[in-house]
Amino acid sequence: MTPSHDDPRFLRSREAIVAAARELLVAGGPGAVSHARVAQQAGIARATVYRHWPRTDQLLAEAMATVPLPFFAAPDLPTRDWLVRELTALARQLDHHDVRVVATTLASTALWEDGMDVRRAGFADLLARRLADALEAARDRGEVDLRTAPRDAAALAIGPLHYRATIERGTTDDDVVATVVDSLGRWR
Repeated sequence: MTPSHDDPRFLRSREAIVAAARELLVAGGPGAVSHARVAQQAGIARATVYRHWPRTDQLLAEAMATVPLPFFAAPDLPTRDWLVRELTALARQLDHHDVRVVATTLASTALWEDGMDVRRAGFADLLARRLADALEAARDRGEVDLRTAPRDAAALAIGPLHYRATIERGTTDDDVVATVVDSLGRWR
């Protein structure tokens, strides 16, 4: 008999799995999250992990959803240099195969699953809002004359990195990051 989704045992094992996956992700990066390692970390059977998340990318997406999103969280001055550092860090994360898989899985699964679409929308809104706030503050300080609406900056800045990583399956070099940042406005 398969436990129902409101069965306390089901909920406890699910929570233990997510906690273990999050710990492994934080400690060792995306490559550290596997069914076997999560089962060992959580102290449960590997079959239980598979029952909750049949595919590793699903498990990794769940773990990533529980880790605070660090990008664009703490703007620094000068804003252009900070933005170059943030986009470079994001590009380096997208260099990891597992992160590419999760980014692609999140985007594609969101087309069919409401829960994943809510998660996708939350990530997108958070990144767009953080970046817009930082750019509006930079504009108000006279650091930049924006060429775009601040709310569109996330699509214009992150879009090329995501495209390079997921569609081309390549890496984004420093020159591309600088070009992306400079395309958002005229920096002083």
